[in-house]
Amino acid sequence: MMKKTGLMIMAAVLLTGAAFSQDVLRKKHYNLDKGIALDGYDAVAYFKQNKAVEGKKEFAVSDQGVIYYFSNAENKQDFLKNAAKYEPQYGGWCAYAMGANGEKVSVDPKTFKILNGKLYLFYHSWLNNTLTKWNKDEAALKTKADKNWLDIFK
Repeated sequence: MMKKTGLMIMAAVLLTGAAFSQDVLRKKHYNLDKGIALDGYDAVAYFKQNKAVEGKKEFAVSDQGVIYYFSNAENKQDFLKNAAKYEPQYGGWCAYAMGANGEKVSVDPKTFKILNGKLYLFYHSWLNNTLTKWNKDEAALKTKADKNWLDIFK
């Protein structure tokens, strides 16, 4: 019995360490302005409303070390049920930049695309909309971005 209890404790410690490690990695590599994901925009609204909607502090959620804001209680609950479904790809960095050269580039949270049920964000300034560039070579850029993100997020 003592041996089994010891193994269970060791497994719990390892799992806690892995979760802590994941939180640290996410805080280090995710695009978090003032510790908030998506510049405070509602991750669920991108999917439900197909637009960027500002979240509210009173509907905040912390998930694996990352804080998300939501525009209403329903979206907050949807996120809590399946956070991975709503998380932005590449830690919320510009998908085009991640694919083009593996760089972490800030985004305009209002410039986004839902592709195969995943949220992709893009840099957009007055003269440069990287979503347009992404759309011209999406398959190749996505493949490169996936690989580059795995190289960064380890």
